[in-house]
Amino acid sequence: MKVLKKLGLIQRILIGMVVGLVLGLLVPQFTVIGILGDMFVGALKAIAPILVFFLVMSSLASAKSGTAHNMKNVLFLYALGTVASALVAVAVNNIYPVTLALNSDLAVTEAEVTTNIGEVLKTLLLNTVSNPIAALYNANYIGILSWAIILGIAFKFTSEGTKKGLLEISDALSMVVKWVISCAPFGVLGLVFKTIAETGIEGFATYGKVLIVLVSCMFGVALILNPLIVFFCMKQNPYPLVFKCLKESAITAFFTRSSAANIPVNMELCKSLDLDEDTYSVSIPLGATVNMAGAAITITTMTLAAVNTLGISVDIPTMIVLSLVASVSAAGTSGVAGGSLMLIPLACSLFGISNDIAMQVVGIGFIIGVVQDSCETALNSSTDVLFTCAAEFREWKKMGKALPLLKHK
Repeated sequence: MKVLKKLGLIQRILIGMVVGLVLGLLVPQFTVIGILGDMFVGALKAIAPILVFFLVMSSLASAKSGTAHNMKNVLFLYALGTVASALVAVAVNNIYPVTLALNSDLAVTEAEVTTNIGEVLKTLLLNTVSNPIAALYNANYIGILSWAIILGIAFKFTSEGTKKGLLEISDALSMVVKWVISCAPFGVLGLVFKTIAETGIEGFATYGKVLIVLVSCMFGVALILNPLIVFFCMKQNPYPLVFKCLKESAITAFFTRSSAANIPVNMELCKSLDLDEDTYSVSIPLGATVNMAGAAITITTMTLAAVNTLGISVDIPTMIVLSLVASVSAAGTSGVAGGSLMLIPLACSLFGISNDIAMQVVGIGFIIGVVQDSCETALNSSTDVLFTCAAEFREWKKMGKALPLLKHK
């Protein structure tokens, strides 16, 4: 234990991965080991909704005036990044189209799915006024966010003692999340063991091509598209900032598979860069809910894979519409693992694909979800802090303030 304590969290997580892989291959019958992964995921799912609720509420209650302009920049970058990511997925799928092995016997997890854009908008609007207790219980992050904003604004007019109390609660919840994340090596051990024990190493081979396209799109967005957006925002080499965000945010998000649970990590990174707390204390929790570039890629790629499988011809304007629908849908993705998969039937309906076939695509998504969802969350969460930094650094340049991070190679 003393040796492990000297190692960083990432090194310990990698050790957990290796141990889980070995145990899954050697003793797959010891299913009790998988409970470690279930407990880890359960703890994250339990604390994340409460964390988002109190973080946003306390941040708005204590926020100072003068941050609205910068928040507009952050929100613009969030929207731009999500739509552009969907367009990247369209381009990659045109260059390297993939198909799926669809059949009538494929068993899928039953879930509520959305099949038209009107239902998406209706669901989004109704979720904003959902009962706040029900929103917390069901991890309805749109409802959590809307009530947190409303209550945060209301608490802005209360006493300083009340505001301080809210801040202390949010700090305590952030500390709890850090404790849970510190247990990630054991959780990852359990998750890897369970996956290997149930599917084996060859479990992903059948759907390797579509997984390669998904992961390639996400890497392309992380290493090419996002740096371009940040460059045009700051007019300086973006890669030191990009790599720092990937190293300190994406890696932990990859293993936790929860943007909400990764909020304390992102906020700590923003603090280390001396960003304005009034901005990042709102933009980071907000981004964990609505900034979903990875989800847009997943919805677009899986839909186009179904289209290719069925031999449906798609023109460029329709693909652009698909990108916009995927982007809007991604913003309404539920906060559970694999939440983006639930919006695939909506995108498939644009091409007249039946719900039965669309649910087969969803089922395939769950099969590759161990890798797909981890990469998706890593992209989503690291982009939250990347765009928050880019928007603020842009303001720093206007004021002639030095960018300390970019001084170093």
